[in-house]
Amino acid sequence: MGVPLFLYPLQMPQFYKQTRPQDAVVFGIGIVLIIFIFIIVNIAKKRSPVLNSQSVGGGVSGPKHFSGFALHRIAADIGLDKEQTKILEFVLKSDGVVDIERSLNSSNLLDRHFKRAYRLIERNANTEEEAQNRLAILFATRNILENSGGAGGGVTSTRQIPENTAAVLTVGTESYPVKVLSTKGESLIVENPYNALGSPIRLPRGGKATLAFFTRSSKGFAFETRIMGASSSGDKPVLQLIHSSQRKQLSQRRFRRRQEVISCGLFLVKVEDAGRKKEKKMIVDKRQIKGTIMDISIGGCSIKANAAIPSGTLLKISFDHSGFMSVAVLGQVLRTNRSGVSIVMHIKFLRIPRKSMNAINAIVFDYSDD
Repeated sequence: MGVPLFLYPLQMPQFYKQTRPQDAVVFGIGIVLIIFIFIIVNIAKKRSPVLNSQSVGGGVSGPKHFSGFALHRIAADIGLDKEQTKILEFVLKSDGVVDIERSLNSSNLLDRHFKRAYRLIERNANTEEEAQNRLAILFATRNILENSGGAGGGVTSTRQIPENTAAVLTVGTESYPVKVLSTKGESLIVENPYNALGSPIRLPRGGKATLAFFTRSSKGFAFETRIMGASSSGDKPVLQLIHSSQRKQLSQRRFRRRQEVISCGLFLVKVEDAGRKKEKKMIVDKRQIKGTIMDISIGGCSIKANAAIPSGTLLKISFDHSGFMSVAVLGQVLRTNRSGVSIVMHIKFLRIPRKSMNAINAIVFDYSDD
């Protein structure tokens, strides 16, 4: 009786050969290595912020998903700590961001993302203390990004200056606070500065001048220009300056500043000895001086008032804004300028409670409006 065909291979000598233990070990190690390499390749693909596949149009397609690896690398380069990195991840993910670098390089996009996160924190925090803690980290992160140099843009000509921008006009050795009224047409129109008596200052026609200002993203620029002459806009005296592209970039402000008109109360603060240990205590005068905040940042503000308050004076400044709780800060007058019949005080903040700081940041970044 013959051997069935399907059993014929078993009659061959090599099928009776026993496998050596060493060969089995090598084979097993090889399988493990292949699986390990396969896992590493897949992880790398998932973490890659940009895919190399070509799109239908022939270009490189953008990121397909959020990359935590890319975010942590960028955050480390900027100098964010653990809590700030965590809040930045929350900000970007809550607004569905995929292209991280694009958002971090755009001040407008960052403000959109952070405003949404601001609303989410206000709405979802379990307690007021939790909300204020998270908002403090949120604004600290936003200010670091503001100063990192990534977000924002440049102004290359006076024609690009937004209207109603606060600026400083320097002629010779004198500097005057002014406001840019119009950049349209053949000339740049700014307010005509006033002298101490409230009369318009006559500046020489054709004289050299420098106009300095800060953009919304706190980038500072100065343009060399000349005075074309004086005229009037309605009942207001104005200066006509020659448009210029002769730009010099100024040192960036530490904090973003916002032009905002807010009624406020000013209270003089005196420092006296508290007792034997030479401790000091502050006494706040109950009499209120009315003023108007013209611009503000978490570093300080400019206030217009009818009273002349000397440089170095300590002030308690309080105001309400857009339904916020009363904001109160301690400040010191750095210098004063006259604007018509009023005095403009430039004030540095010395002490700001956390809740007030969050409120001021919300005003500065325009997150407080509905």
